[in-house]
Amino acid sequence: MKLGKIKSSKDDHKKGADEPAVLDMEDLDRKAMRLAGTLDPDTISLASVTAVTTNVSNKRSKPDIKMEPSSGRPVDYQISITVIEARQLIGLNMDPVVCVEIGDDKKYTSMKESTNCPYYNEYFVFDFHVPPDVMFDKIIKLSVIHSKNLLRSGTLVGTFKMDVGTVYSQPEHQFYHKWAILSDPDDITAGCKGYIKCDIAVVGKGDNIKTPHKANETDEDDIEGNLLLPEGIPAERQWARFYVKIYRAEGLPKMNTSIMANVKKAFIGENRDLVDPYVQVQFAGQKGKTSVQKSSYEPIWNEQVIFTELFPPLCKRLKVQIRDSDKVNDVAIGTHFIDLRKISNDGDKGFLPTLGPAWVNMYGSTRQYTLMDEHQDLNEGLGEGVSFRARLLVSIAVEILDTTSPEIISSTEVQVESVSNISESATGKIDEFFLFGSFLEATMIDRKIGDKPISFEITIGNYGNQIDGVSKPSLSKKKKKDGESEEEESELIQNSSEDEADEDSDLVSVSSTPLMKPVITDRNYFHLPYFEKKPCVYIKSWWQDQRRRLYNSNMMDKIADKLEEGLNDVQEIIKTEKAFPERRLRGVLEELSIGCSRFVTLANKDVNQAGRTKLDRERLKSCMREMDSMGQQAKQIRTQVKKNTVKDKLKLVQNFLQRLRFLADEPQHSIPDVFIWMMSNNKRIAYARVPSKDILYSIVDEETGKDCGKVKAVFLKLPGKKGFGHAGWTVQAKLELYLWLGLNKQRKDFLTGLPNGFEELKATKTGPGLQSVPPVSLVYNMKQVFQLRAHMYQARSLFAADSSGLSDPFARVFFSTHSQVTEVLSETLCPTWDQLLVFDDVELFGEASELRDDPPIIVVEIYDQDTVGKAEFIGRTFAKPTIKMCDEHYGPPRFPPQLEYYQIYRGNCTAGELLAAFELLQIPYDAEEIRRALIAVHNFAVPQIKIGQGGRADLPPLEGPTDSERGPILPVPLGIRPVLSRYRIEVLFWGLRDLKRINLAQVDRPRVDIECAGRGVQSALIQNYKKNPNFSTLVKWFEVDLPENELLHPPLNIRVVDCRAFGRYILVGSHAVSSLRRFIYSTPDKNSNNWATAAKLMNGYMVLTNGGSQPRSSPSLSSRTFSRPAGDIVVNMDSDPGVRKMDTVVKLDAMSDAVVKVDMTEEENDKKKKKKKKKGGVEEEDETDERVLDWWSKYFASIETLKETLRAQEAAQAEAEEREDLEIAAEAADIKPDDLLLKGSKMKEKTKEKKSSKDKKKGLAADGSERRPVKTKVDELVVYNKELETEYGNFEDWLHTFNLYRGKAGDDDEHALDDDRIVGRFKGSLCMYKLPLSEEITREAGFDPNMGMFQSIPHNDPINVLVRVYVVRATELHPADINGKADPYIVIKLGKSEVKDKENYISKQLNPVFGKSFDIEATFPMESMLTVSVYDWDLVGTDDLIGETKIDLENRFYSKFRVTCGISSNYSLHGYNVWRDPMKPSQILAKLCKEGKIDGPHYGPGGKVKVANRIFTGPTEIEDENGLKKQTEEHLALAVLNHWEEIPRVGCKLVPEHVETRPLLNPDKPGIEQGRIEMWVDMFPMDMPAPGPAIDISPRKPKSFELRVVIWNTDDVILEDDAFMTGEKMSDIYVRGWLKGQQEDKQDTDVHYHSLTGEGNFNWRFVFPFDYLMAEEKIVISKKESMFSWDETEYKIPPRLTLQVWDADHFSADDFLGAIELDLNRFPRGAKTAKQCSIDMIRNEQELPTISIFKQKRVKGWWPFVARDENDEMELTGKVEAELHLLTAEEAEKSPVGLGRNEPDPLEKPNRPDTTFLWFLSPLKAIRYLVCNRYKWLIIKIVLALLLLIMLGLFLYSMPGYLVKKLLGA
Repeated sequence: MKLGKIKSSKDDHKKGADEPAVLDMEDLDRKAMRLAGTLDPDTISLASVTAVTTNVSNKRSKPDIKMEPSSGRPVDYQISITVIEARQLIGLNMDPVVCVEIGDDKKYTSMKESTNCPYYNEYFVFDFHVPPDVMFDKIIKLSVIHSKNLLRSGTLVGTFKMDVGTVYSQPEHQFYHKWAILSDPDDITAGCKGYIKCDIAVVGKGDNIKTPHKANETDEDDIEGNLLLPEGIPAERQWARFYVKIYRAEGLPKMNTSIMANVKKAFIGENRDLVDPYVQVQFAGQKGKTSVQKSSYEPIWNEQVIFTELFPPLCKRLKVQIRDSDKVNDVAIGTHFIDLRKISNDGDKGFLPTLGPAWVNMYGSTRQYTLMDEHQDLNEGLGEGVSFRARLLVSIAVEILDTTSPEIISSTEVQVESVSNISESATGKIDEFFLFGSFLEATMIDRKIGDKPISFEITIGNYGNQIDGVSKPSLSKKKKKDGESEEEESELIQNSSEDEADEDSDLVSVSSTPLMKPVITDRNYFHLPYFEKKPCVYIKSWWQDQRRRLYNSNMMDKIADKLEEGLNDVQEIIKTEKAFPERRLRGVLEELSIGCSRFVTLANKDVNQAGRTKLDRERLKSCMREMDSMGQQAKQIRTQVKKNTVKDKLKLVQNFLQRLRFLADEPQHSIPDVFIWMMSNNKRIAYARVPSKDILYSIVDEETGKDCGKVKAVFLKLPGKKGFGHAGWTVQAKLELYLWLGLNKQRKDFLTGLPNGFEELKATKTGPGLQSVPPVSLVYNMKQVFQLRAHMYQARSLFAADSSGLSDPFARVFFSTHSQVTEVLSETLCPTWDQLLVFDDVELFGEASELRDDPPIIVVEIYDQDTVGKAEFIGRTFAKPTIKMCDEHYGPPRFPPQLEYYQIYRGNCTAGELLAAFELLQIPYDAEEIRRALIAVHNFAVPQIKIGQGGRADLPPLEGPTDSERGPILPVPLGIRPVLSRYRIEVLFWGLRDLKRINLAQVDRPRVDIECAGRGVQSALIQNYKKNPNFSTLVKWFEVDLPENELLHPPLNIRVVDCRAFGRYILVGSHAVSSLRRFIYSTPDKNSNNWATAAKLMNGYMVLTNGGSQPRSSPSLSSRTFSRPAGDIVVNMDSDPGVRKMDTVVKLDAMSDAVVKVDMTEEENDKKKKKKKKKGGVEEEDETDERVLDWWSKYFASIETLKETLRAQEAAQAEAEEREDLEIAAEAADIKPDDLLLKGSKMKEKTKEKKSSKDKKKGLAADGSERRPVKTKVDELVVYNKELETEYGNFEDWLHTFNLYRGKAGDDDEHALDDDRIVGRFKGSLCMYKLPLSEEITREAGFDPNMGMFQSIPHNDPINVLVRVYVVRATELHPADINGKADPYIVIKLGKSEVKDKENYISKQLNPVFGKSFDIEATFPMESMLTVSVYDWDLVGTDDLIGETKIDLENRFYSKFRVTCGISSNYSLHGYNVWRDPMKPSQILAKLCKEGKIDGPHYGPGGKVKVANRIFTGPTEIEDENGLKKQTEEHLALAVLNHWEEIPRVGCKLVPEHVETRPLLNPDKPGIEQGRIEMWVDMFPMDMPAPGPAIDISPRKPKSFELRVVIWNTDDVILEDDAFMTGEKMSDIYVRGWLKGQQEDKQDTDVHYHSLTGEGNFNWRFVFPFDYLMAEEKIVISKKESMFSWDETEYKIPPRLTLQVWDADHFSADDFLGAIELDLNRFPRGAKTAKQCSIDMIRNEQELPTISIFKQKRVKGWWPFVARDENDEMELTGKVEAELHLLTAEEAEKSPVGLGRNEPDPLEKPNRPDTTFLWFLSPLKAIRYLVCNRYKWLIIKIVLALLLLIMLGLFLYSMPGYLVKKLLGA
């Protein structure tokens, strides 16, 4: 028994023994963690996370309490893909279309004609409602198709594949502006087929996608640097073959009914196996199948499925599925997913994916065959399998292909080939395993099961499965003599008595407990009477001995568990603000490094065991490397843990935890999991699944499974979908279960872990000599009697279970077989029961000392009492009692126990917290009991019995019922209940808003009741809610006794009731403020300079400072001088000599995007001009003319600044990370700090370049101004890339908004439906403080005692306000029409008034620029909720809502941040930056000073102003429209306003002139953003002077330009044709050009025929008129999309001029020869001569200087034409001499020109050689040319030769006659 007594480290001991704790659910959905990271401290639950987790002895293991399976449940997903453009597509003159395919959904872009670089910018959205696993396995496929039309499907150019999971695991779940590489699946030797630039984002529920800023467009044109690939994947991916070998399978279930079988048997006369299996493998969107093996439970395939895919693949999982082939439809038998990340390692010493040969186990539905299997999903791999289905022997290998080798198969089709068989021993030696289980307790059995007898069955694989194990293998395979064994399975025996003692004295498996009738525990649950007699089961089974895998996994898991526990501890310490979290963290790291080194020594010992696969060896190596380095890092982080770095280091260590969990997951299975089924009536009811590795025994303690030989609380659940929702929350049964699994030969220790004090009962008929037979049951004759006291104090934030939005909660406490309930408290979510439940005579079996260390757990369930029907389940929590044995003293430190918070769970989501304490007190024996005990154990060692004073006198006394009202209910005793003190709570009642109807009746006379800890106060009654929903009396207070410990403060309840006639009250809604900490008033600090601590406003702003968003007061330039408490502090804007007179003081603080720019003086401007001259030699005309500037200039400049700020932040962050890494690396390598400096210096240089954001804070110093490309000085505003309120703490600086809830809470995971339950909002505030309050506060001048702490609050009478809404633009709207576009327009609602801008809808646009302002008059408080919605215009039918955003104007209006009208950075009287507030800055300043009771403002000479004790400086002159200068104080006042946060006591950041970006949401798709809208709101009270007209932000009209392109000549054009007669190479050249995307404005020159040298002369003019937006660098085209379009659609495309050279053919299609595309903003300067013009001008485009036609206006030169050859290389196909001339439309009108060579201003005819005439027009001329030019000499020679021949002929001809004549002398 020694084993169990080892105490773990002291820390654990203290923790486990002294504090009760809570069970944390295993990974509590990582979501919760994610959320917890971002919330402010007040919303983080106080429930302890370190739970019942810590054990002292080793007898019990930690229960898992994750009740509801989360994996199989469908969720909403939205995938949005923007296809921006494609580049470098391979192929000549193509018409590309991009097809986007996700799973089975396909969508196409429009077709672009004859271009290799089409620009689409089309947006597609796919909506899915599927389980996460299914979603993440879907493949996103982008393919480019060439010339697709209605008739033909087009030819595939290339595809790109990636699974959704890869996108989801990216930061922000998206890829933004990345280039996907296309490859051709049919030709893997081909290489890259082009690139598509796209954005892909995957949004689940509750994810919000931030659109990342992009530094600038040019970065994105660098394709190689922005590939669509996850981090760490090389750009050049190679093709690889994935070989999935399928050998054989075992243990398949039958997949046909037996009736069929009997029919067959009758006909065929043989009994056949009822399954026809085949295997289907799915990977990267492709499927491969093996052959079907007819009728076989143990099919043998020996086939391999081969996939060809790029490596590393962008698809994470490979799916292997055994299916049953059937005439009607094939069904899955079992599915297994192989995660490629787990079977490979991409490190330097990594390895390619490899697996096996190894057996994989498949789990799914139960094995009985039914025609309609309700759990079929489980077989498809969705959700947790509830039963073993089969196991399959597979192996995977990957081979990287060398695509250059000739014999390679170039297609990527899936192939199936056969492979040779593998030997039996390849997967390991077969060994006999022994599984033993003992049921110590079975309680909480659901009453629904009925009272039929119940038994429990344990199975491992098919062993022990008595109902549907089927496939009995033949027993003939007994052991062979030579010790080598074949796979053998023991007979599946039907009952336990049958004995089969052959030569091996073989055991018979007993796999189920005897049937037993359940006994009633209470209204909901039964228990089985397993009192002293505990039933046992045992099973023998044969498996390959691959324990080593599990051992390594167990070691890592244990290290991880310990680490997790430690980290939870540290978080707990930080959360409850206890001392020394850093010590605990150091301890944790110490443990981690020891664990890691221990792993390395243990794992290293078994290198040559049979059946080790390549993966085993490689994994072992990489795990050892990882663990080693982790140990080193842990050691070294340990040295860096300081008090102030605890939180950062905690994050680092959490990464270790994830890493460990990843490593511990073993991809090659060995022994299948163990299933425990509860059976009733021979039906399977509920199950639990225990991984076999958790109960696996090893001689080495670290390798043993965490639950092996321990008692574990196991909760049974319903199988499959039945377990979703309510059914999944109720416990089907709770078992105390002891399990042990190990080799049969190590079996001697299998009972050691059980609680001591039992006798074994063997099965009856065992023969002699069978001492080793395991027991059938255990009999305990040692029992301890206890009294359990459950101190149930209170619960909070419970789940609303009634339609009123409240619950009537009571708690039920279970311990062992007992249960008791607290009283029901009606109508509350925060019940304070204050009740002690006493359980008398609780009997626990086993030794006293063991029980003391490890008591069983207590389960507390909370229910909502309903008047009719059964109580509804709210949630459950677990606790461990503190135990006092009878020989211990009841006193400190352990007693009385402290109240603790326990987290209540409902399924997987939290449902509140319980504040309680539990103690278990041993009842001493009296003499009679001792005598009985001695008789009972006469044949047994006499237990140590401590004799107490008899009876119960020893227990601490119970106080009688003190409360006469509550009758016999015992309250929680004094030592345990918290110490109280007297507090006063003041409540500010402001008003009620948006109350919905209750039971169809309007709310008319509401009242608010506030209640806390039984005391409360009621507001005044609102007499007529419609007329004025504000309260007449603003402040009331009440006093209440609250616990001293702030953490134990009860929640405060706010309820709104409607007072109806005849004294009836109806509850409208309620809100529980669960944490009052943020409303605790703290006395102002005398010399504080932060208004927040000083203002008497419950530091509403402090809430912001401690968590969530920091208050955005940028530390000012002179913050260093703030320490001087008294005297004047000069805030001198000249603090840096380099910055003259507040030159561009750019304040960037870490999180805001605020940028303050202040005027600069004239001389500074001159300097800049000079500087520019010096640098560029020529001064570029960059000084933008004032007149040209408009509001949009300001907006675009601000967006640039926003991007820069974000970039700076990123750089700073990266730098910090780099520094951290360096430190870590340095310490790991034990580098001395000096070396670190050397290493760091390189980094510093980088830093210098980056110019960290701190320098920016100081203002761009002199060098800063040089570094920045000098932009014209444009006054800027602030662009917030989020809602304004998130930046300013929801404007709850003194007025808080509390949502009122009513109705049942939704059962969804994240309470997503809470928004539907909101029935209104209460506006007000709270302030609590301990009494008595110090005198000073009340003595202050002007203190109004009626207002209490809420001094100087404005009055809440109705007020008329002019609201001016500016809507700039919307981005990324969700498409609303079938064509994937929308026709958006704006609708604005405020109270009853609604403005619809329907006639100005913007056609077919998802990124519309509205540029509009709307004025609405409103009366606060009645109309204070502004809704801005974007609707989609439809020609027929109603318009659909795309999305809307709501803004609470009232909080803005009254906020101290002055949100009524943003303060601009500069004051000017005219121009684009005109001051738009009716109050001038000086008036605003005077008003603020008066309200804040501050001295000032005092304007002094020399441009100074003094406010409080700060002095500001600034310019004092201003120009009016006529350019006259006059004196003004406004600049000075404005300087103070822009730095108002520096004013002591009342200062805060005033809202600057801004544009906010708000997400658009659609109530039908909760939580998923439907686009964003950029806008801002100004508000002007009507009792003030009226504001000026709204500023004009209407969209810039594009400017009309005309581009004239003269094509002078071409040269070196490649020759395509053969001459008609001579076969010579020549070309008939013409040039085509166009500017707009779809070639709708294409123009061609005339044809230069028969060019033999590639030279062409044209003198031809193209004229392209176009409309251009300078600011966005886009051409605007308006055209109808198709014949059927109702109206024109506006497109924006980049200005790219395309020139192409073609060869004209008369009878066939013209041949495309080459092209060049010039981006008119950045294109290379043309070469001076044709010789200098080369292909490098395109290849090295990045390095060459570029010019913009918009600046140059006129350019002439030579440019190269290029095309791609067969090998995909760019080649030069010609050169063109062209002249580009850009004119504005006005200039063009003044000097018109003709097209081609026409009038006006005609070009002269080109001087072409005569060959260029057409031969059939003047054949002779053509022949002359053809013949004469080339063959002149040849012809002459031929003619001469002919003459000679003729002469010779004539001579011969006339010779004879002549001779005769001569001879005859005639």
